Amino acid sequence: MQLSLELFVESPEKSLDFYRRVLGFEVQGSPSTEYTMLKNGDAVIAINSRSVLSTDHPLRIETGQRAGLGVEIVLKVADVEGAYHAAKESGWTVSDLALKPWGLRDFRLVDPDGHYVRVTSRHPS
Repeated sequence: MQLSLELFVESPEKSLDFYRRVLGFEVQGSPSTEYTMLKNGDAVIAINSRSVLSTDHPLRIETGQRAGLGVEIVLKVADVEGAYHAAKESGWTVSDLALKPWGLRDFRLVDPDGHYVRVTSRHPS
């Protein structure tokens, strides 16, 4: 089984910039204001314009409302220090890189639409 995320965002341009510049995702195919697939390793995130959703769609939120409440996007990386330094160098606000009681290191950030993202080290095999 594989998991892909589809995020419906206010500004696809801002979200594409965030996931590419801050988290190192690469565009797959041709970018579009309505749908763009991004990939980083096995992680796949599709960025969609919220404007394509019908007014009665269950994912539709109003401008200014925070998307993704109650959801944490977890990205497991081989080099969490490298990912942390790249995110910091992008100028985006990120938490400190910290060792957690369960033995993994991570940092956290929030994307342009308010989706909470945790970037963590992979659990040692």
